[in-house]
Amino acid sequence: MNGQNRQDIYPGLEVEIILKKDQRTGKRTRGIVKDLLTSSSFHSRGIKVRLEDGQIGRVAEIIDED
Repeated sequence: MNGQNRQDIYPGLEVEIILKKDQRTGKRTRGIVKDLLTSSSFHSRGIKVRLEDGQIGRVAEIIDED
């Protein structure tokens, strides 16, 4: 699932984000959401979040909890 809709993302969710420094390569970083930083309900490049380890980036994919 992509990370463009704010309603799909909440603290404690495992996600893959793309850090600002990795935008050119598309390298993803996996972590747990701590805070949502984008206030709008939708963002075309992904909702910006802060992970529990302090890294900030845009959600590229939500990891399924199956």
